[in-house]
This record gives sequence, C-alpha cells and structure tokens, in this order.
Amino acid sequence: MANGFFNVPFPKNEPVLNYAPGSKERVALQQALRDARAKQLDIPMYIGADEVRTNSKQRLAPPHDHQHTLGYFHEGDREHVVQAIDAALAAKSLWNNLSWENRASVFLKAADLLAGPYRAIINAATMLGQSKNCYQAEIDSACELIDFLRFNVYYMAQIYHEQPESSPGVWNRIEYRPLEGFTFALTPFNFTAIAGNLPTSMAMMGNTVIWKPAYTQIYSANVIMTVLKEAGLPDGVINLIYADGPTVGDVIFNHRDFAGIHFTGSTKVFQQIWQTIGKNIQAYRSYPRIVGETGGKDFIIAHSSAHPKELSTAMARGAFEFQGQKCSAASRCYIPSSIWDEVKNYLLEDLKSFNMGSPEDFGNFINAVIDEKSFNSITRYIEEAKKNPVNEIIAGGKYDKSKGYFIEPTVIVSKDPSSVTMCEEIFGPVLTIYIYQDENFEQTLELVDNTSPYALTGSIFAKDRYAVELATRKLTQSAGNFYINDKPTGAVVGQQPFGGARGSGTNDKAGAKVNLLRWVSLRTIKETFVTPRDYRYPFLEPDKA
Repeated sequence: MANGFFNVPFPKNEPVLNYAPGSKERVALQQALRDARAKQLDIPMYIGADEVRTNSKQRLAPPHDHQHTLGYFHEGDREHVVQAIDAALAAKSLWNNLSWENRASVFLKAADLLAGPYRAIINAATMLGQSKNCYQAEIDSACELIDFLRFNVYYMAQIYHEQPESSPGVWNRIEYRPLEGFTFALTPFNFTAIAGNLPTSMAMMGNTVIWKPAYTQIYSANVIMTVLKEAGLPDGVINLIYADGPTVGDVIFNHRDFAGIHFTGSTKVFQQIWQTIGKNIQAYRSYPRIVGETGGKDFIIAHSSAHPKELSTAMARGAFEFQGQKCSAASRCYIPSSIWDEVKNYLLEDLKSFNMGSPEDFGNFINAVIDEKSFNSITRYIEEAKKNPVNEIIAGGKYDKSKGYFIEPTVIVSKDPSSVTMCEEIFGPVLTIYIYQDENFEQTLELVDNTSPYALTGSIFAKDRYAVELATRKLTQSAGNFYINDKPTGAVVGQQPFGGARGSGTNDKAGAKVNLLRWVSLRTIKETFVTPRDYRYPFLEPDKA
C-alpha cells in the first residue's frame, strides 16, 4: 500500500445563492418543486445493503398543505432496530480499517453533490417537507450541510495530525480510534443540516451509526441518504430507520455495544435518555459518549444606546424566520423604556409587511409550523397569554389550520418578566417583550441570567462599549453563542461553533473540532528504541569516598 501525509482541501463556506427573479437557481428550484409535487415517493428504511419496506406505511404531507401527499415512508418496529444494530456492527471492522483519506473522500464527494446536482432537490425537499422558504432552505439544507461535511473533514485531518512530543530514544504517538461498538444519531425536524451532520460526523471518525430522524424530516432525510450512497458510503455504515422513539430507545440503550449518542431535540427527552443510560451503565462495554443540543429560551437585551431600527430588524428576523422553530430563535426581549416606542413602531411596520403562506410562493416570508401537535401547543400558549391581564398582544395572535398549520407572528408585551411566555420554550412564532427602566440595565442583566434554565443563544444591542462589556461579563454562563449587535440566530460552520450549556445541552459545539473528538477514543503508544537491561538507576550507586 502506498502511503503519505495527505492534505485535505481547505474548506470555505459555501456561498449562499440569492434566488432573485430570473436567476438560474430560482428556475432550477421552482422546477424541482414541481417535480416533487408531481409524484409520491415510497421511502424505505436503509439497513445494511437492504432497502427495507414494511406493512406499516405512514403518509408524508407538506405542513402548509396537509391535504397533499408527498409520499409514504415504511415504519419499522423493534426487530428492525435489532437488524440495524447488527448491520452496523457487521460493517464496523471494514469501515474503521479503511484509510482515513478514503473515508474523507466519501463526505467530500457528498458535499460536492449537494452543492451541484442535488442542491435544488435537497432544498425543494426541505421546503415541502418542513415548510421553509427558499432562503431558509438554502442556508440550511444546502449551505450548512455542505459546510459541515467539508469543515469536519478538515477538522478530522487536524485531529489525526495532532501528535505528542517524543523524548530521546522514544517515539510517542496517538491513535484516534473509533468508539468500541455502534453509535446512535437522534435528529430533529427543524434543520436538515443537523439531521445530516449528526450521523456523518460520527461515521467520518470511523464509527458505524444507527440514524433515527424525526418523522417530519424523513422526506429530506431520504435525499441525504441518497446522496451519501451515491458518494460511495459503504453499506451498514449509516443505517436509517423509522420507528417510534420508545421502541428504538428500549433496544439501543439496553445493548451491550451501545457506544454513544449524538442528539438534537427537546431537553425533556435528552434528560430521559441520560437517565436511562445511567441506570444501564453497568451493562455497557464502555462508558457511552453523550452529546446533545437541546432547548433554548433565547434572549435579546437592549441598552438605551441601541439603534432602534437595527434592534427591531434583529427581533423580526431572530424571532420569526422559519416561524420561530429554531432552537436559537429569539423568544424573549428586554427593551429600555426610552427607546421602546420607536422600536415598537419599526417592529409593527415590518410585521405588517410579512406575507404568510406556502414556501412554494417565493413572496412568502412566513410559512407553516411543522405539524398539528406543534400548532396546538403554540396556540395554547397564545390563548393562555391572552387571558393573563399582565400581557398585551400587540401583533398577531390569530391562527388557522384548515389548509396548513399557519400561525401569525405574535408579539406579546408583558409587565411580568416571569410570565409563562417569558420563561418557557414555545418553539413557534411568539416573541415576548419586557420593558424595563433605563437605570435598571444591570439588574435586568441579572434577570436575563436567572429567568430561564437554558443557555443556548442570546444577544446584546448597544453602542455604549461599557454596556457591551458589562453584558458580556454578566451573561457569561447565559448563552453558549453570544452575539453583539446581531440577532441570536444564524451560526455559521467554521465561524461560530454552535451549542449551549445548562438546560441547553452539553455544549460540544457542532461545526468544531471539539465535537469530532467526542467520537474517538485515544490510544497512546510509546515505543522505546533501546530498551534498558538493568533495573538499577544511578541514584542507587554508593557515594564516592
């Protein structure tokens, strides 16, 4: 075998296309949307070398047009989870013994396929299956997923090149072994890029994976799997299954060879998973790696020196892009009374200009929430807020699910900084604002820090540099991603590694080298070239007369 120290291509963030009228990308995407609407897909599970179909077919529909059928996926059961584990374990030896540059090539090719022939297809699937407008789909399912694949390959190469120093007569080296056993990726509906990154980041480091996506993301997950297979991913490396969470968890978390979980989802589910793993800890071959990014109650706090128009724009985008269904979405805002009237006027002006409807109409900024369960949960918060006399709804508050799950962007002004919508994660297009007196800026920073159990994202708006420094220091533990004069959403791979602590997860930073290090187990090797043949050290010699 020929060998070399290989350099991978230096990653650059994938350019975001603008989809302006008449542009080639707009025409291609509109055609992809028409093509997808014109057919119904039959989506199998992918276990080992097999496309698995069952007698339990579940319907997929656009959230913005729930009468239309996009296709059906084949739901599995306990036996399919067992089969997926067996396939992952059977594929493990060949995959982790494959040279790292050949593993890297699979994911670099997948990135180029997504950037090229599959770009319109993956974006269309995300628009239809998850009700994202074209720009939100572009920055997610195309650009961010491409960036994850390219940057993670680069980080992988950096990790393998990091080696210890050696003293004279000794050669020290470190092997970055994949984890012993199989790994599990449990992925959410809201970001196609996250759904792709969680299993591929583990597989890239030599692990084999069971991947269970959210049912509401299966339509675009199928495209990801198609791309990975075309890129040359061997059978059994990533096994894509569709089964209900308790069934999957009961099999996986009781298996001796379970080695780790890569999770994005609700805090409650993650805590339950952690608790289950803890109860079963004696059954495992090794201590499983637990990596998770969960909920958020993300904030914007403004100082009296903030620019009102910049602040209102950040609120409109940060709270309502993708209907607030981002774990980083701004959902609570603290604004000084001196600038509130101006901020309010700008914000209401922007909201009046929002068009809401199908993402297939490129003029719509707001689309549908993901499903009826989410619709019912969000609207319940809105109705309860209406009943509370401390709240005033100054925009939105209406909703309709007759054709799609549409909820107006809703802005609540609350006199109580501890009201329900200021404290609890809603995961929808609802922003609650608390107005504070200018002189209480420092006390309000403490309020921001103590209101929520989460610590994912947050931002400070201020021109006063002393205020910026004070907020940055006071809110050190309040957010894993902190923004100065910007909305608290839109982290870019390679620029702002993403993740939070407290109730928001383990802060293992997706899009950073530290995340990949979680999926390897280091072995240190020391080789001595001239081995001692006498146990005696010089200090044992007697003193000379």
